[in-house]
Amino acid sequence: MTCPPGTYLAFDFGERRLGVAVGQSLTGSARPLETLDCRQGIPWERLRALLDQWAPAGLVVGLPLHADGSPSAMSEAAERFARRLHGRYHLPVHHVAELLSSVEAEARLRESGGHKAGLDAVAAQVILETWFAEAAHGAS
Repeated sequence: MTCPPGTYLAFDFGERRLGVAVGQSLTGSARPLETLDCRQGIPWERLRALLDQWAPAGLVVGLPLHADGSPSAMSEAAERFARRLHGRYHLPVHHVAELLSSVEAEARLRESGGHKAGLDAVAAQVILETWFAEAAHGAS
């Protein structure tokens, strides 16, 4: 897998919330942006505004998998979200297993004294950093 240089947005998809992070492939670093409320559906207008603001080279969606690598109940919903992102915005959409991203996000928030309200955005940050690391090591 190659990761063209540029800015990327990542998403931690959930039925109620969507965590968003932004990062740079050159440095392999990411930061949480915001958590969007999805209880009334995907906030497509806000996503468009974020894409207009950051002009990403691509998007990364975390796929929730079980520890053995098999799909979870949320995997199909996350894949559907990824297909919809690609269909609406015509950007490359990459997937990365998000195994334990929320656990890592909780640990980071505890260390930094952050608020749990930012958990989903920090999970998106973990997802993007994982994807950058896998791309740097040639993982698929």
